[in-house]
Amino acid sequence: MDMSVAEKVRLIMGRKKMTMGELAEATGQTRQNLSNKMTRGNFTEADIEKLANALGCTVEITFRLPNGDKV
Repeated sequence: MDMSVAEKVRLIMGRKKMTMGELAEATGQTRQNLSNKMTRGNFTEADIEKLANALGCTVEITFRLPNGDKV
């Protein structure tokens, strides 16, 4: 089973010993706002990019069509 974005973020935060407050500050939002997004799992593509940057990661969002083409 695939991990949700929130689960992946929590895993990376744990590895980097980063708190929710630190990540929220690094992404320019309140801890409560980030916590709500993590709970609901409702991230925009821009949110995911900001999280990745703050976590020192890169992110790739790709759709693969049935014929194998990437969008």
